[in-house]
Amino acid sequence: MQNSLFADDGAGLPPVVEATAPDPALIELAAALPARLRFGTSSWNYPGWAGLVWKRDYPDALLSRYGLPAYAQHPLLRTVGIDRGFYRPLSTSQFADYAAQVPADFRFVIKAPAAVTDAWLRDESGRGRRPNPDFLAAGPALRDFIEPSLAGLGAKAGALVFQISPLPSAWLARIPELIARLHAMLAAIPDLHATAPDGVVAVEVRDPQWLVPAFTQALRDGGATYCMGLHAKMPRIAEQLPILRALWPGPLVCRWNLNPLHGAFGYEEARRKYAPYDKLVDPDLDTRATLARVIAGTVGAGQNAYVTLSNKAEGSSPLSVCALAEAVRELRS
Repeated sequence: MQNSLFADDGAGLPPVVEATAPDPALIELAAALPARLRFGTSSWNYPGWAGLVWKRDYPDALLSRYGLPAYAQHPLLRTVGIDRGFYRPLSTSQFADYAAQVPADFRFVIKAPAAVTDAWLRDESGRGRRPNPDFLAAGPALRDFIEPSLAGLGAKAGALVFQISPLPSAWLARIPELIARLHAMLAAIPDLHATAPDGVVAVEVRDPQWLVPAFTQALRDGGATYCMGLHAKMPRIAEQLPILRALWPGPLVCRWNLNPLHGAFGYEEARRKYAPYDKLVDPDLDTRATLARVIAGTVGAGQNAYVTLSNKAEGSSPLSVCALAEAVRELRS
């Protein structure tokens, strides 16, 4: 879990995490990509990225607290996912701490708190205790997510993602009602562009039952876009593309989360197989090729693209970024 709260090393200064030496080939690759395209990873606190992102093998706790400035020096990493706020809302000052650590052209992909995007209030084990009265409620969404993220990140706010957790099975029959609730929440969110010119609200789901015309209409009416979640709980990328086409023209937000080889509940299996995340283990060439075409078409039409990748997608998210960036360059050459 990322933590940006500073603590010094006993000498009055925080420890320094050094970035690996810039690779001229990656600098050249980054220069060939459109400025509107921002690749990143879903987090940054992985010691196994030594030689890929970090100069050496730092402890994960040190990377979590102090690694973001070094991460942002990688030529291809111009965004990153902030998932920490999913578990507890972040304050304006915490968002401002993140913004202060990265260059002016860096943008963040931020997940909304589960207190707004989960239909259940859960206990410490993750078991649902009772229905969540704030599920997709406009007031908490504004107070605990939109307002502090914009105030803290300012122009560095990129994609503000409402990732709706898997619904209880009994709720899947209530999709029309829930879409109406989502519609009202999105309608209450003010235009981001005065504060964050590159900002976009995006909605990601983990149940394919959401993917109906009324869902697309709610996004369009609310000025939001669809966050394409590449996860084994959802259809493959080609089956999600009709939603993006229905919302065109518009930005691309994609979170490549989990290789479908592991199934819908395969995070732990992927974690065990891929750690320490220093090499590509299961390249997903079909997803990569399709996503590269979507990216090239989006940025080629002058739209922004935010694409974050998890280590659980292919084994090492920095290497996945490099491979995907190369695929985009080849399409544009």
